[in-house]
Amino acid sequence: MDDTTTVAGAAPGTGRRGAWGAIAVVLLIGVHLVRGGTGELQAAGPPQPVAAAAPDGTGAGLAALAPLPVPAPLPASPPVRVRVPAVRIDAPVTAVGLDPDGWVEAPPPEENRLAGWFTGAVTPGERGTAVVVGHVDTPAGRAVFYDLGALGRGHRVEVARRDGRTAVFVVYGVEVVPKEDFPAERVYGDLGVPELRLITCGGTFTQESGYAGNVVVSARLVEVR
Repeated sequence: MDDTTTVAGAAPGTGRRGAWGAIAVVLLIGVHLVRGGTGELQAAGPPQPVAAAAPDGTGAGLAALAPLPVPAPLPASPPVRVRVPAVRIDAPVTAVGLDPDGWVEAPPPEENRLAGWFTGAVTPGERGTAVVVGHVDTPAGRAVFYDLGALGRGHRVEVARRDGRTAVFVVYGVEVVPKEDFPAERVYGDLGVPELRLITCGGTFTQESGYAGNVVVSARLVEVR
């Protein structure tokens, strides 16, 4: 049994083997979502993050969250819907895991308005980093996370959970990361508080190799409703 299969059901932080296995899983997310891109878009393509929105080594994005409340982590409960009012995302969420080949699954291409919560990570609102993925495009055109790159610091992400609670996160970083040398440990590391990552394809696109990277939105829990 390889690490990828083992970690799919492992809790974050369950030892060094589990931690490195989780990094392998997020690398697969980047590759799989690049595979999912079709490029059948308008000439301009999807919006890309601006440099000023990216997280940086100074912690400026996180510093902006300092005046906001820090709710206690929630118990586990799967997400059922994700809303991002600033870019008009309002989508149901399904659970996704690993396919028989060991790739992280994305929602079916025909379900272009559906987002996927990766079951190998925590649920949104728990301590740790929850992961929600979605296509930027499908053969039918724009998909659920097409406008994700237009987000900026301070925008809110609302995740409705099965237990009736809504976990509200504030964005502190939006960036494009390369599919090669994906900075998994930085992007997905457990920072000791409830965090959320939204991911879709991004960067330049070619018919030969698809998208060169992934748009990654980093957000932190600030409210529970």
